[in-house]
Amino acid sequence: MEWVVKEPNPGDIVRVNMGIYHHYGIFESDDCIIQFGLPNNVSCDPTTIEVLTSDVNVFLGTASETLRFLEVAEYSHEELKTKRKPNDIIAYAKAKLGMRGYDILHNNCEHFVNDCAFGVSHSSFISSVREKIKNKLKGK
Repeated sequence: MEWVVKEPNPGDIVRVNMGIYHHYGIFESDDCIIQFGLPNNVSCDPTTIEVLTSDVNVFLGTASETLRFLEVAEYSHEELKTKRKPNDIIAYAKAKLGMRGYDILHNNCEHFVNDCAFGVSHSSFISSVREKIKNKLKGK
């Protein structure tokens, strides 16, 4: 998956760079991005974080002074083979509204969007961190 700054289409996975991490969501419209928590939920009690909707400005965290851009996923040929149809992605994401159980390592916003789009809960960020730790422990 590659990331580009462009106009998203309904059902696209979108993300915003929050500095040391990215926050992910499913785009339906400028008025509706479905996401697991809000971009600034890092310091919140995880039991209070739920799947919700917001407009694009809230998703981008534009209340801050930092200018942020909406990045849109561009899928590889292999990813396109397993990606659900846009309407199915949105319907699946909306069916999760109100869901809780956030866990930064096992059930975060990136896990959520990949589950919605591909039916597989996965976080490439967490996987890369785990790999770096494993390599450090092996002395690589």
